[in-house]
Amino acid sequence: MERSTDKLARYTIYALAVAAVCAVCWYFRSTLIYIIAAAVVSLIGAPLMRLLRKLRIRGKSAPDGLLAVLTLLIIVGGMLAIVTEIVPVIYGIVQNISTNLQTASVSSSSFSGTLIKVNRWVISTFPELGRDFRIETAAIDFIRREFNLSSVTSSLSAVVGSVASVLGKLAIGLFSIVFIGFFFVRDETLFRRIVCAVVPDRYEEKAMKTIADIEHLLSRYFVGLIIEVLGVALLNFLGLWLVSRLDLSAALGIAFMTGILNVIPYVGPWLGAAIGTVLAIVLKYSSVAVVGGSLNFMVVLLMILGVFLVTQLVDNFFFQPIIYSRSIKSSPLEIFIVLLMAGHLGGILGMVAAIPAYTVLRVIAGTFFRDVKAIRRLIPEE
Repeated sequence: MERSTDKLARYTIYALAVAAVCAVCWYFRSTLIYIIAAAVVSLIGAPLMRLLRKLRIRGKSAPDGLLAVLTLLIIVGGMLAIVTEIVPVIYGIVQNISTNLQTASVSSSSFSGTLIKVNRWVISTFPELGRDFRIETAAIDFIRREFNLSSVTSSLSAVVGSVASVLGKLAIGLFSIVFIGFFFVRDETLFRRIVCAVVPDRYEEKAMKTIADIEHLLSRYFVGLIIEVLGVALLNFLGLWLVSRLDLSAALGIAFMTGILNVIPYVGPWLGAAIGTVLAIVLKYSSVAVVGGSLNFMVVLLMILGVFLVTQLVDNFFFQPIIYSRSIKSSPLEIFIVLLMAGHLGGILGMVAAIPAYTVLRVIAGTFFRDVKAIRRLIPEE
């Protein structure tokens, strides 16, 4: 029978080993982040890679290296396409706000009428402000006072230096992720072989199966998440363009932005709807090129809110049950509790990372700790 001192020594060695591994991971955390991001890219590209392998030219498939490059080009190209749709919208809004700050005028008569009613209500409620009070003038003065152009000009060189530094780090990170992701995409077993290199021989076979199950579930989850982003963006685009009569490029940019924000569970859709509504209103009433700008302000506001509400309902009852429940094989209640705990611990970032992290822990627990009663009840045998 093992003595208590031997057992204590063994547990001490295990604790020191875990502490040493955690310290090494923290010291090389940037490299570890690149590897994890590359693994995520490979999980997203795995279905596309399998599809490309099925394509035959004169009965032969293209080399895996070429297919991996093509897969990464499609993924990176899709991300760049989304960014190029969002940036012009933000730039247009900044331009319109800048023009309004210079002219201190509003182009839409219906919007001006709404402002007149708001100003009358404010003056009647707070007579101490004076009969000449105008809420739009107060807002413009506040922005001019808080964002002093002279201070911006004096610190321009420092801002340029900071931006250059950030862009340099971003370029290094992007190149590292793409470079590592190329090898992960080309050889789908590479990541699990790297992990199993540090696993004891008696657990290696079980570890290989566990990692394969994790990769399968996470691949389904990330692909489903991309489908959800595109689905939400498509519904919002059609609604903003056809129903709210927003300009084509503006509707496309706002729709993609709301789709990306929708990745944040529970909070993201409301945040996207709020930001999207503000951006749509600003663009609609500060640009003469927008279609349908003569409608009443409240009617336009209700139409925009209606578009986001319908999209949210479709997302809640169609997209999310498929992605969050079927793709990772967890119940909606289970996922909701995990998201609440992750939000309490890590905020928005914690909620974004909660489902992938919980999927990994769930598969590991179901494989290695099946003898624990709570895990057997939570994760039934398939």
